[in-house]
This record gives sequence, C-alpha cells and structure tokens, in this order.
Amino acid sequence: MKRILMPFTLTLVLICSANANAATLTAAVAANVQFAFQDLRAEFKNETGVDVQTIIGSSGKLTAQVKAGAPYDVFLSANMAYPHALYEAGLATSKPKIYAYGTLVLWSLSGLDVSKGLKVLTDPHVKQVAIANPKLAPYGLEAMRALAFYHLTKAVKPKLVFGESISQVNQYIHSQAADAGITAKSVVLSPKMKGQGQWVEVPSKSYSPIAQGVVILKHGNETHATIAREFLEFLASKPARAILKRYGYGLP
Repeated sequence: MKRILMPFTLTLVLICSANANAATLTAAVAANVQFAFQDLRAEFKNETGVDVQTIIGSSGKLTAQVKAGAPYDVFLSANMAYPHALYEAGLATSKPKIYAYGTLVLWSLSGLDVSKGLKVLTDPHVKQVAIANPKLAPYGLEAMRALAFYHLTKAVKPKLVFGESISQVNQYIHSQAADAGITAKSVVLSPKMKGQGQWVEVPSKSYSPIAQGVVILKHGNETHATIAREFLEFLASKPARAILKRYGYGLP
C-alpha cells in the first residue's frame, strides 16, 4: 500500500506546486500607468514568480467592465472615486489605497513652444488639442480643470479632440494628428517616449491632486486572494515605489 500511495501523494504535491507557479493575476490598469506597469509587473514576477495579465483602459471604462462582470482581480485606477464606488457597491473587497499621485504635462511633437504653458494652445496655428475624455478618464477631467483655471476653456474647447483614454491621447500626440495634448508625466518619461518632442509640467495649482487608488476586486478575492494581497503589499514596497518615482509619480 505504501508503494502505491507514496508516488500518488508525490504526484499531488507536484500538481499543486505546478498550479501555484502557473497562477496569473489579472489587473485592470488605468492607461496612464501602462508604461510603469511593465516594470512593476516584471519586478513582481521576479519576486513572486507570479505573472500579471494586464487590461489597459480608461478608469471609467474599466469600472463599467467590472460592474458588468469582467473577471479582474485587482484594479489600479487613475483616481480614488472609481475604486471607492466599486467598494461601496460590494465589487471590491479592500478599501481603496493611494499607490501614487499623477502629474499632468503639456506635450507636443509638432515644434510647438510648450514653455509658454497652456496659453500656447490659443495660438491660431494650433488646430487640434488632445485630452482624455473627462467623462471616463480622471486625467481628462483634470485637464479640463486646468484649462478652466487659466480661463482658456472658451478659446481651446473648439480645438479639443477627446481620446477614450490617455493611450489614445498619446497616439494623437505622437502621430501629430493633434498639435499638442495634455497627458500624464509617466508617459513622457517612459523609455518608449522619452526624448520625443517637447513637454512641460502643467502647474499643480491649476488642477486637483490626482490621487490614484488600488483595490482588490471581488473576483480576485474569490479566486486569487493571497496573490492579490501580495500584489497590494508589493505596490507599497521599496522596489515598486522606486519604479513609480522613476516614472514621475508622487508617492503617498
């Protein structure tokens, strides 16, 4: 009997071990974080052996997908409002925690003198200005707030081209389909975009602080609770904070 059970038991151990090593976390990630998240994902896998599948989009669209039953485990939002709404609805099992503070930048690849700040967008030569849809993307909402702060809304509004997310905004700017755009600092500091065009920070006094929140979603708590908690702990670790800082994020 021992000769039969021991190999069988060993097989079970090996299967369980293989399943643990094959575990994959699914993260819904706000578009502004996509470049930094590549490094975060690599570091997390290096530390834990767990891979993270990413779904990139605007925070509003990702929230709608979670409400519709999308099987995401964790959600990294571009603000605190969306993860808080999911928590209140019982679709997130952890209270939202701030993992980073975002920064707006004015970016152009069309030779525009962005050192003049947002006022340059009123120049007659500027025909199109890209920002994220303020109804779906917190960065778009804060971009509109910054324009209003400098009393530029009326002059710039006819020129606005709305991207579904920061990713689409970046495409408009990078392809020069738009003469300029307001995007995330993490984008212009990414290895893929660094050194391309000209950019300048939008003064922080002109918009509300972009506190970005993370939550464990109900699906994640039910299917990958331990790994999801490990990931949230990882986001607060020194290696993760160093990565976020390198991409221009403020730290909580």
